[in-house]
Amino acid sequence: MAVVAGVSALVVVHRDATVLAQAVAARVITGLVDAQAARGEASIVLTGGGIGVSTLREIAESPARYAIDWPRLSVWWGDERFLPAGHSDRNETQARDALLAKVDLDPARIHPMPASDGPLGDDLEAAADAYAETLAAATHPEDHSASPRFDILLLGLGPDGHVASLFPESPALYDDRTVVPVRGAPKPPPIRLSLSLETINNAREVWIVAAGEEKAAAARLALSGAGPTAVPAAGVKGRVSTRWLLDRAAASRLPADLARKASP
Repeated sequence: MAVVAGVSALVVVHRDATVLAQAVAARVITGLVDAQAARGEASIVLTGGGIGVSTLREIAESPARYAIDWPRLSVWWGDERFLPAGHSDRNETQARDALLAKVDLDPARIHPMPASDGPLGDDLEAAADAYAETLAAATHPEDHSASPRFDILLLGLGPDGHVASLFPESPALYDDRTVVPVRGAPKPPPIRLSLSLETINNAREVWIVAAGEEKAAAARLALSGAGPTAVPAAGVKGRVSTRWLLDRAAASRLPADLARKASP
């Protein structure tokens, strides 16, 4: 176990990126099934990136996917590139191709972030406000928040320690709105939307999934007490649990006693 922002975090290491994606897919299926058994419905927040999309493909290919009651699953996104609908770089487009178009989801429960060619046009502030309103409309009294208490929120990890579209030293880190506009992101495209850190941390479980040696330094910093302004991933903490799910390369700079190996 590690301590991240004062909260214990489980760190699990798998052999390589392929096994990691398979293992995360299995965990997602089990987590959603358990949530639906407990409350009749479930919610998940998706992430983009290579390992995020690979995980969705693994879910689509798993026979266990039929255990999920897909019409009772709500799907959200943690961040999005502010591009036209259907653009290949949008997280929504990639998620639909990898999984969402292959399962029986209720279209009313799929909640993509606004596109730059939508009804609001290229007004980034209005787009952020609109997604915040959609989140607020989906809350329950027991959430005690302006956003739902998501069952599982998936995050990738950037080599610089960013999560969602919250980059180191970014003004978005100081924005206390539910959904924040991001301008001048250091990786293209520069214009994005992101859940705020507070909204991310309202999830029951937050899972940071990372593969590759280029993520190793960021993982070590985040799990070694770095501040969230310099390393946003260090500020992530789920209400019930926080999990770091890594491959060996991403975990290669962690102290030997920090990570539990799950794959020989």
